[in-house]
Amino acid sequence: MRELPFTKMHGCGNDYIYFDCLNKNIANPEALSRQLSHRRTGIGGDGIVLILPSTIADGRMRMFNSKDGSESAMCGNALPGVAKYLYDRGIVTREQMRIETECGIKELSLAIKGGKTAAVRVDMGPAALRPEEIPVDLTGDAIISRPVTIGSATHKITCVSMGNPHAVVFTVGMKELGEVELASIDLENIGPLFENNPIFPQRVNLSVAHVINRNHIRVRVWERGSGETWGSGTGACATAVAAVLNGYGDKDSDILVEMPGGELIIRYTDTTVYMTGDITEVFEGVTKFT
Repeated sequence: MRELPFTKMHGCGNDYIYFDCLNKNIANPEALSRQLSHRRTGIGGDGIVLILPSTIADGRMRMFNSKDGSESAMCGNALPGVAKYLYDRGIVTREQMRIETECGIKELSLAIKGGKTAAVRVDMGPAALRPEEIPVDLTGDAIISRPVTIGSATHKITCVSMGNPHAVVFTVGMKELGEVELASIDLENIGPLFENNPIFPQRVNLSVAHVINRNHIRVRVWERGSGETWGSGTGACATAVAAVLNGYGDKDSDILVEMPGGELIIRYTDTTVYMTGDITEVFEGVTKFT
């Protein structure tokens, strides 16, 4: 039985259990994530994050999902927690930071309050729109408001990759629901139908979005391997990109993406997508793991 110190942090209610692996290894992070992420029998979280050394950046992140222990190449809400951990503990003292992820190095700018990291702006990199980059088994240069049958219903989907695959559906395009209140959507049923549909060879995250105005979108997110989450950084980015592509928002403009756990500011430009949001440390502790 090993004792493992951990730190619990969240962004927009998207909560993760962080492990400092700068000087130690965790042999089976997949099993650790499944065990510790359980909200009744574990610490509780949307997954675990390993903070690792990097030879090409200030640190490296690996993230594992809660339900099945699968690894995600990118997690927008987990990434600021890595930067906060490194800065707040004096491991990295710069307010401009570079973190290595499974889909490349990300540039982060930290907002410091009282000597601690309060918010982070992340250069998430360009949005990938070509079907083979997402991936999604549909034809064309991009999938924008494409009618697709999922389960027994037809949905107009827009597909975006922000390092992991997303399908975005706007409430105005949900044929079987019409214009509905977001809270009434049965995401527990719809989410798995999208996640495991064969047109998505690596499964998919689903964002169901309601446009309030051109600068404000409300969204719920179903994440592959985790289920519905209170917040998703890549989901918020994909939703803002999809809104611009569908004519619901403006490129190179701040778009407020509201999720059950909080808000993120997303800016979609010709070259990249910026994400800005708060990051909160909840508590530290020590857990035991076989």
